[in-house]
Amino acid sequence: MIAPKGAPMRIVIIDDSGLRATVLEEGLRDAGYDDIHIVPPRGAFVARLERMAPDVVLMDLGSPSRDTLEEMLMVSRALARPIAMFVDQSDDAMIGAAIDAGVSAYVVDGLRKERVKPVLELAVRRFNAFAKMQTELDEARTALSERKIIDRAKSILMNQRSLSEQDAYALLRSSAMNQGKKIVDVAQALITASDLLGGGL
Repeated sequence: MIAPKGAPMRIVIIDDSGLRATVLEEGLRDAGYDDIHIVPPRGAFVARLERMAPDVVLMDLGSPSRDTLEEMLMVSRALARPIAMFVDQSDDAMIGAAIDAGVSAYVVDGLRKERVKPVLELAVRRFNAFAKMQTELDEARTALSERKIIDRAKSILMNQRSLSEQDAYALLRSSAMNQGKKIVDVAQALITASDLLGGGL
């Protein structure tokens, strides 16, 4: 989760070139950010990044090899944070791989300090928009899964007790209220019991 509004934003720059990292750091400080950390991509730096719990990660790769790019994309997948990646040159395959890995902003030949703030803000906006979409998708999948469980439980009640669909649902709902549980939990318990007794549908 990104730092709450008003809270200082922790930004990590992954860079093994001091000069290029300085450009990013100056751009961030000019924009009013001061919780900035530069981490060289060496050793167990992914574990170090996770411990630092950054709000945003800026990767300055210059002209990355395929291996370096793949390593950085693994970082992107591991951290689940807004990530902006600066490279000097690229191709469609590299851009596609970065997008697939969840990189929020991919900047080719754009390492100038005045561009750092808008790129960072874009990365955060895109990350938040994607996270919201993912949450909505997960909620829709959960709702569909729960609906299937409840429908199956209703079918069991309709067959075993000769109830209408409406009455079967009302019975599930009243049982859930009496037990202080969600309807889907009562429905799942009914399905499990029915399966154990050999009466599953």
